[in-house]
This record gives sequence, structure tokens and C-alpha cells, in this order.
Amino acid sequence: MLDNFWFNVQYGMNHVLDINGYDHVLFLMVLSVPYLFKDWKRVLLLVTMFTLGHTLSLVLAAYSIVTVNGKLVEFLIPITILITAIYNVFTTGKKAKSNKIGLLFFTTLFFGLVHGLGFAREFKMFSGQSGNKLELLIEFALGIELAQVIIVFVVLFIGFLCQTVFRVSRRDWVMVISALVAGLVIPMILGSQLLSNT
Repeated sequence: MLDNFWFNVQYGMNHVLDINGYDHVLFLMVLSVPYLFKDWKRVLLLVTMFTLGHTLSLVLAAYSIVTVNGKLVEFLIPITILITAIYNVFTTGKKAKSNKIGLLFFTTLFFGLVHGLGFAREFKMFSGQSGNKLELLIEFALGIELAQVIIVFVVLFIGFLCQTVFRVSRRDWVMVISALVAGLVIPMILGSQLLSNT
């Protein structure tokens, strides 16, 4: 029983930390880069909203409530990353950020739904072997949340080092990371099957 639990949690963690599926990591980077350690509650809440959206997509897919157009989702995932990166570039250094937190939570939840759909087909095959899909989903979601917290912690820690040890301004740090991620996802968007088939 415990072996099964850890297997499913690790499966969730591996889904996020998979080097071939680095879009998840890129999204978490741009989501958390504007924040500092003192903002950990807000960051944790954002990450949890993303996990909720992701899990909701898997519930809908596992119980065959939605069917997924793989090409469309493959196109939309890097779009969500690019939107978040551009949002960072235009809002970095502005005090009004805290006022828009509701919109940010809602958007992160929606983006979680999109990212979850990208994994829906594989998860449906995996959950097909399970007698209790809901239990599997919860354990998988726990693994996702753990892996995301690790990634966010690393991003915040590197940001802390750059800003305190290397004296990089917070604005420059956010701009550089967001621009770097945008540069990585634009080829993903342009190379998606949805665009190449039209």
C-alpha cells in the first residue's frame, strides 16, 4: 500500500522534473521569478492553484469528461509560458502587482488546466490500470506539488544569491530570466504541429 503511494507520488514528481518535458519547469520559473523568500505564502498559493488546475484537467480526462486535441494543447502550453514571461517584463518594478493578485491566481489556475491537458492522454493510460482513480490522482497531485515547491525554492534561492551576493537588481533579474524563458518557448510555439500543419 505504502509502496503504491510512493510510486504514484514519485510519478507526479518525475512528471514535473522530466528533462524532456521542461515546459513545466519553464512555467514555474517565470511564475516565481518576480518574488522573494518573504513572499513564500503568495508563491505557494500560486503553485497550488497551478496544481489544482493541472489535477482538474486530469480528473476530466481520466473520467472521459473531456477529449483533448493534442496539437492544440501542445501549441497552448508554450503560449501560457510566453504570456507569463511577457507579463513579468511589463510589470516588474511596479507596485500595483499586489492589487492584481486575484487575476494572477485565476490565470495560474487556467494555465494549470492547459498544462494538465498536455499530460491527460498519458495519465489516462496510467490510471486505466488503477482500481481507484481518485486516490491515484491525489497521490499524483501531491508529487506534482512537491516537485513544484522544490523548483520554486531553487528559483527563489538563486534569485536571492544573485540579488544579495552579486548585487543584481531585482528588476534586471526578473527581466533576464523572463527574456531567457521567452527565447526558449518561441521556437516551441513556432515548431508546434498546429502551426506546421496550417
